[in-house]
Amino acid sequence: MNKFSESNGFIYTYAYTSDEKALCKLEMRALFGKDTDEKLVKSPRDVDPSRSPFIKERIEILFEGDQIADILSQMPAVQLSGKTFKVIFVKINSLPEADQVEYWQKREIESQLGRLITGKADVRQPDRTFGIVSFQGRWYFGNYKQSESVWFRHQKKPNGYSTALSTKVARAVANIAAPNIAGIKMIDPCCGIGTVLVEGLSMGMDIVGRDINPLVVNGSRENIAHFQLKGNVDLGPISEVKELYDVAVIDMPYNLYTSATPEEQFSILKHANSFTEKLIVVTLDNLDSMVERAGFIITDRCIAKKAGFSREILVCKKERA
Repeated sequence: MNKFSESNGFIYTYAYTSDEKALCKLEMRALFGKDTDEKLVKSPRDVDPSRSPFIKERIEILFEGDQIADILSQMPAVQLSGKTFKVIFVKINSLPEADQVEYWQKREIESQLGRLITGKADVRQPDRTFGIVSFQGRWYFGNYKQSESVWFRHQKKPNGYSTALSTKVARAVANIAAPNIAGIKMIDPCCGIGTVLVEGLSMGMDIVGRDINPLVVNGSRENIAHFQLKGNVDLGPISEVKELYDVAVIDMPYNLYTSATPEEQFSILKHANSFTEKLIVVTLDNLDSMVERAGFIITDRCIAKKAGFSREILVCKKERA
């Protein structure tokens, strides 16, 4: 393998509003083990940028250096055998002043890099897209991939209700629940209209749903089928779950059809303890003491805001004796 084909890690850029910051940072911690206010994360971990509702783009690092000249010196290694390309200077508004580059400088750097690539420039439909960015005093160049807002398309589903999680929040919750998808079995035992299910299934997660209300079970099944996804949604209470799961996502019932009393909330949490090691709780109420009484420890948390009200998202693990 030549040096040009080797990956040296990844840089992810982020976009979020002030209301979304806490949720975005919780998802960052789940995916990369750290968060940042710089709206840019450098990590050895390969994550499809379209998984996150907040990631804008990803650069797979091929070259890096202390100066742009260090990148330019390595560009002769980029041999594309007649393929077309373009170079993008990644725009990040929140960078410290030391890392900021003027518009005209960005265009000049793109041009300098492009002139050293063996291939044909094509800004419209290139075979390869490369990115360049300055971050924390170093320069990074590599394969560029833009995120696709899959969650946005899922807003147009046949069934829904106003208090359901937004598709954006649901996608982040699914990522927080299962940052590593491979081999992870998930369940949403109070799935409602299936917002988390649709997001999880669209990312290839092994997730099933359940609800006690036949109306929302049917609605959830219709929503899944509407997006050409395949996933099981069973009718029945959480007490009937017998299989073991690696993680469960519970959005405490609060909607047009169902609202759980404190006793019912505790029962839901207690039953979850019997079949999962990890639990994500989405709640309008403070359930800290209830979560602890049910045998879980809260390891991380955030507030997810939505017009008119906020939900708390708790990351929990089963307490060991």
